[in-house]
Amino acid sequence: MCDACVIDAVRDRMLSRRSFFKAGAAVAAVGTVGMAPKAMAQGASQMADMTHTLTTDFPTFFGEQQFFMEQKFNWAEHKFNLFELRVNEHTGTHVDAPLHFSEDGQSVDLIQVERLFCPLAVIDIREKAAADADAQVTPDDIKAWIAANGDIPAGACVAMNSGWSGKVGTPGFRNADAEGKMHFPGFHVDAAAMLAETGDVAGIAVDTLSLDFGISPDFATHYGWLPTGRWGLECMANLDAVPVTGATLILGAPKHAGGSGGPARVFTMF
Repeated sequence: MCDACVIDAVRDRMLSRRSFFKAGAAVAAVGTVGMAPKAMAQGASQMADMTHTLTTDFPTFFGEQQFFMEQKFNWAEHKFNLFELRVNEHTGTHVDAPLHFSEDGQSVDLIQVERLFCPLAVIDIREKAAADADAQVTPDDIKAWIAANGDIPAGACVAMNSGWSGKVGTPGFRNADAEGKMHFPGFHVDAAAMLAETGDVAGIAVDTLSLDFGISPDFATHYGWLPTGRWGLECMANLDAVPVTGATLILGAPKHAGGSGGPARVFTMF
């Protein structure tokens, strides 16, 4: 999702923001076996798929096709079906690994499995996003969530529900203006800093194309959040189907060596 020209222009300025996040960095030792999280989903009676179906015309940050399928074997000729896939890592419902916006952060295969199973805290900004496509999750939104629901659970994924998921398949998902600038909600860099500094948060998630709001000139939230060793999740689906607190998120991140992220299967239990 990162255009080389844009990133080169803003990297030096944005990396200076990392000092805001360092105190909250939570990078654990890498291993294939870790401590299991509490049985957060114990007694769960419902499940929800939080993943958009990936299609060749799924909307992308740059507006160009990023997912390709070519059938190599078919039932009529070979008596089995097999497709070859080609995909940009940051397409559809997908995870951003720390490496995506850092020089030496964790690649997607090194994210600890226990950080992919976590409580879900949903911050609902649908009302203000309906009024302003450039709306952002702010520290005040986080404070309001805490006042209503209690502290954000340890190891949580904090997700923005802007209502944007319903726009998938329409031009409104990218919402580009006459100049080609996109307008959709995201996390304000100060909100990301607050989560990094005050809580053990595993990741943040959005139902839009980017952790940053669409007209961001500098990817401030990406540069601030991912280098702390935390992940991001973009193009999340069905946030309307889960409670604002009490659900458990399971992020089926891909595991290709050295990857900066990749399409993921995501679901919740509650």
